[in-house]
Amino acid sequence: MPATMLETHRVEKPWGRMDLWPGFPDPAPGSDPIGEVWFKSPGDSTPDLLVKYLFTSEKLSVQVHPNDAQAQARGLPRGKDECWVILAAEPDSTIALGTLQPMTHEELRAAAEDGSIEHKLDWKPVKAGDFFYSASGTVHAIGAGITLIEIQQNSETTYRLYDYGRPRELHLDDGVAVADAVPFVAPAAPGKVAEDRTILVEGPKFVLERWPAGSRTVTLPEGTTGWLVPVTGQGTADGTPFKAGECLTLTGTTRIEAAEGTDLLFAYPGSERIQS
Repeated sequence: MPATMLETHRVEKPWGRMDLWPGFPDPAPGSDPIGEVWFKSPGDSTPDLLVKYLFTSEKLSVQVHPNDAQAQARGLPRGKDECWVILAAEPDSTIALGTLQPMTHEELRAAAEDGSIEHKLDWKPVKAGDFFYSASGTVHAIGAGITLIEIQQNSETTYRLYDYGRPRELHLDDGVAVADAVPFVAPAAPGKVAEDRTILVEGPKFVLERWPAGSRTVTLPEGTTGWLVPVTGQGTADGTPFKAGECLTLTGTTRIEAAEGTDLLFAYPGSERIQS
């Protein structure tokens, strides 16, 4: 079946929120806040990519992820490149990406141990509509008051370097070993390549496109899965209805009809955009 609706999985987090995003019901009064919403593929498969929504009321930990080679050396299937589409942010919200100055592994570890790492990161102001790509090895932290969509390699290998004094485990040996503690440089991206097609990411691990309302036919190579994320609006994919707050996977050739006001993200693994 070329279009498959994915299961929604809500994750309670102490740093989550009680007010979510259109398309997601808010938590019931008295329940725990929701920090993440994942979209799970059927069965026990571990597909190449994972789509999440994040809702933050506090800063998330300072962390880093391994690349493919580093992860596979530990017996893991893949590393973790990820990117974020900012949907909403409070006026003072920030995301840390990279360090203000290059740091050696020894300097990074010392800063993580004494807490000064928080002030040695590059905290960037964010607003709705911003986009960031965080490659594996990038030291980063998502700030408070942010609603975002995260597209990532499907890996939950996270090395926590600093957590503002919270009583959670740190992973300094592993994290420092894989960190590239340097100032962040945004990777180049093609941007708008047609009136109805913007390329936000073009490799190395996946491609992320943004589409407006309208009709289109998309054809994926054999064996490749794509993830369709309606940010706003509604439509159909080969007759399967979708709306904001949902996520579908596509294979083969799919006809997409997106109603006026619809904003779509489309992600698929690889380093080159498909022909469209």
